[in-house]
Amino acid sequence: MTHDPIYQREIQFRSPAPGRFPEVSPDDWNSHLWQLKNSIKTLPQLEKHLTLAEEERAGMLLTGTKLATSITPHFFNLVHESDPDDPIRRQVVPRIEESLTDPSEMSDPCGEDSHMPVPGLVHRYPDRVLFLVTDRCASYCRYCTRSRVVSGVSDQKLETQWEAAFQYLERTPQVRDVLLSGGDPLLLSDNRLDKILTRLRQIPHIQFVRIGSRIPVFLPQRITPELCAMLEKHHPLFISIHCNHPRELTSEVRDGLARLSKAGIQLGNQSVLLKGVNDSLPVHAALLHKLLMCRVKPYYLYQCDLIQGSSHLRTSVQTGLDLIEKLRGHTTGYALPQYVLDAPGGGGKIPLNPNYVVSRSPEEVVLRNYEGKKFVYPEVSGKLAEL
Repeated sequence: MTHDPIYQREIQFRSPAPGRFPEVSPDDWNSHLWQLKNSIKTLPQLEKHLTLAEEERAGMLLTGTKLATSITPHFFNLVHESDPDDPIRRQVVPRIEESLTDPSEMSDPCGEDSHMPVPGLVHRYPDRVLFLVTDRCASYCRYCTRSRVVSGVSDQKLETQWEAAFQYLERTPQVRDVLLSGGDPLLLSDNRLDKILTRLRQIPHIQFVRIGSRIPVFLPQRITPELCAMLEKHHPLFISIHCNHPRELTSEVRDGLARLSKAGIQLGNQSVLLKGVNDSLPVHAALLHKLLMCRVKPYYLYQCDLIQGSSHLRTSVQTGLDLIEKLRGHTTGYALPQYVLDAPGGGGKIPLNPNYVVSRSPEEVVLRNYEGKKFVYPEVSGKLAEL
């Protein structure tokens, strides 16, 4: 696995700057505001730098009706100029396949809208809530679970009733864990995010606050010392980044993650299993190992949600099980994420694992290890169990 030439190529940290933007000064390039202002959003901008397939050109013509297109210059430099099957390109460049809907697909595959006691606040699990604080992202993933409400071009809009949400949290003591998401919370200004975190920290029963963000990958320039110093005030604070392919872990991303880690923020990664992106063993192994080198724990590997227009990016569940099987025993346990499926319609996350239990009886459990060898573990006998 680690001797594979693909692994050896992808395990390297590289900087894509300035790439397709040689005229830009270092000060501008390193400004997240410049990056956002100069994001790639239109067909002419794409065609200036890329040779588009007909499926991509047709996809761009539809992009204003379902999910907007936006790619930061930093991330755009990672996109191959002529290969429509490039794993980075497949994630952010629209395709006509997005207009095709499988009968099993849904606009709200995780059932979030039906679990909102207050607009913008999803309370699906007993002890935790999802707080949707914005509908905008630095770049838009073509498989986005919330494409029905993010980017501002679909018919459904995100409505967050801020004071009602805070009051709901104050009067709901069973909630101890709040996840800020959206959109991307790290697009908010330092001051705005500080006010949200401060208000949450004033609620005594809230123990943990988490932030879900693709900003460290799409826009590492946003991870400034000032942002890290503000976040450090609100511990314990956790950030789950979203990285799907090892090429996304550039030297700039690595350095931004180091700043977050030095500020005491616990970092995890949530990937989505995507066809042609990260469904091969050498690519996925490089991703997991690079994450650890960036002090990020691989946390979840998601089976792609049944979002409308995503069938061209979804793999089979067996593909994910086989991938976990091939990784188990061949790399450190720290590198292994939990493979999960978010049950359609709002059933929550369900762990998916290869079957290592060969048989069970009242006397013993027969197990197999990663090599396929079988082992017997005796169950506690009835008499001992009574002691």
